Amino acid sequence: MSRPTAIVIGAGIVGLAMARALSLRGMQVTVLEQHTRAVGASIRNFGMVWPIGVPNGVLYERALRSRAAWLQLVEGAGLWHDVSGSLHVAHADDEWDVLCQYHEANRTRRPLHLLSAAQAQAMSPALVGEGLRGGLLGDDELVVDPRQAMARIPAYLESHGVRFLWNMPVTAVETGRVWSGSRCFDAERVYVCNGAQFEQLFPELHAAAPLTRCKLQMLRLAAPAPGFRLGPALCGGLSLLHYAGFAEAADLAPLRARCDREHADLLAAGIHVMVSQNGAGEIAVGDSHHYAHTHDPFDEHAINQRILDYLARFARFPSQRIVQTWHGIYPRLTDGSSEWVVEALPGVTLVNAVGGGGLGMTLALGLAEDIVAGRLTPRSVPPPT
Repeated sequence: MSRPTAIVIGAGIVGLAMARALSLRGMQVTVLEQHTRAVGASIRNFGMVWPIGVPNGVLYERALRSRAAWLQLVEGAGLWHDVSGSLHVAHADDEWDVLCQYHEANRTRRPLHLLSAAQAQAMSPALVGEGLRGGLLGDDELVVDPRQAMARIPAYLESHGVRFLWNMPVTAVETGRVWSGSRCFDAERVYVCNGAQFEQLFPELHAAAPLTRCKLQMLRLAAPAPGFRLGPALCGGLSLLHYAGFAEAADLAPLRARCDREHADLLAAGIHVMVSQNGAGEIAVGDSHHYAHTHDPFDEHAINQRILDYLARFARFPSQRIVQTWHGIYPRLTDGSSEWVVEALPGVTLVNAVGGGGLGMTLALGLAEDIVAGRLTPRSVPPPT
């Protein structure tokens, strides 16, 4: 008996997640990717799998399923990874209050540890000790190298029967059929996972959708010294305002009021500062957030400098030599939804804006399992008039 067939459009993290989940369900999967390798937002990030950033309930459970899937993938594909955890640090009373409230609200739900200043410093050689109130250590978080992961996972999936067709831009999709120019591919199910290029297919549907794009800027510092390890991935106080999980568990008003006074320029640029380290010792630092339909293709040096200036408030390194700067663009939902999963046609599902946007590494693998297992029902949308 032949296996049911599926086509996945896009080989970013969402497309790979769908291909993996469908293959595990016994389907014969083909992935069509317009480029010769993944080059979008899926390789332009920290590589953080970040359950601490999502609210309790469905999204936290999905993040934990994603984490488990990542651990299976890194072992199977031979990927570098660091089960580092996360360390949010406080250098102000209002930041410390938020960490204490978050810990109290979640200490029976999540693996969390409230640390004194001395304990936090013992976790990471990069922390600034002056003014340090303490930190919150989370055990859920892990780090992969997104550039390595996105390059190697396709070969691993191929070894388990998934077929990849690169340099194959999709030009049209029908029920049961996908076109790349004059080439036609048949499948019982089609999943469109084309990230920030969401308007290339079904443009009328996307024109009415609550979608925009986010541009972020990041940079990479050279490895500080042989053998230097950051310890947990680090976050400063501004990250407490960025992630919905903290707003759910703590009163952010005092912190936000102070940041409005002292860091209005950073908030206007959507800057909050996080740090991760890859296997070669290099340090990824970012990021900024700018929401618009169309973005300037050029990066702003002033934004990168603001990121570095804020970084110096809570973490310092023996060398701050910049080896790379870049930006990424990802889809973002504007209606507060946690994903864009839509049945565009019978048998054709659009999967995008994971976590509302920007949480693909954290949630995509779990979301794909939910879709394939039927735990998540796609939205139905009226046909365009």
